Amino acid sequence: MSRPAVFLDRDGTLIEDVGYVDRLERLQLYPWSLEAVRLLRRSGYAVVVVTNQAGVARGFVREQTVTDVFEAIQNRLAALGERLDGHYACPHLVDAPIESYRRQCECHKPLPGMVEQAVAELDLDVSCSYVVGDRWTDMQLARAVGAKAIMVKTGYGVTQLADPPPGDTTDAVLGNLLEAVGWVLSRPVQPS
Repeated sequence: MSRPAVFLDRDGTLIEDVGYVDRLERLQLYPWSLEAVRLLRRSGYAVVVVTNQAGVARGFVREQTVTDVFEAIQNRLAALGERLDGHYACPHLVDAPIESYRRQCECHKPLPGMVEQAVAELDLDVSCSYVVGDRWTDMQLARAVGAKAIMVKTGYGVTQLADPPPGDTTDAVLGNLLEAVGWVLSRPVQPS
């Protein structure tokens, strides 16, 4: 049976947005992030990171570093007996300076490719799932896949909320990921 999921943006939502995380020393989890993941997973949600990593296409970050950051987060969660269910990163840009990453793909948010891949690989029910992020592209992704959209005020959230694109909406605006988890868990899961 398919599970509901919470799809998390990485920078500005799960971890602090410190610019390009080009080495592990720059990884800074928010103090509530591990607890937020633990609460979601113990409530039956799959927790999946979906992140644009254009720094790879621009030559500022190695693709291996993106993987290393994910593994470091997994190690921190393992200390609590938890883990992320999935991690999907898009390193592509249409105008990437590095030719091997220059392409129009279906995985760069707000396009749905990363969520579609996670749904297929992890047997997820997107109709009762959520996307949590700090940018309008995250909210657009939620709409594209039929999930609920939650904007957090961390990262670029406050700045993004001050200048919403015409017609873009969100189901909730909350202070941070832990508040978003409280909002999710206060609603019963109802698959379509």
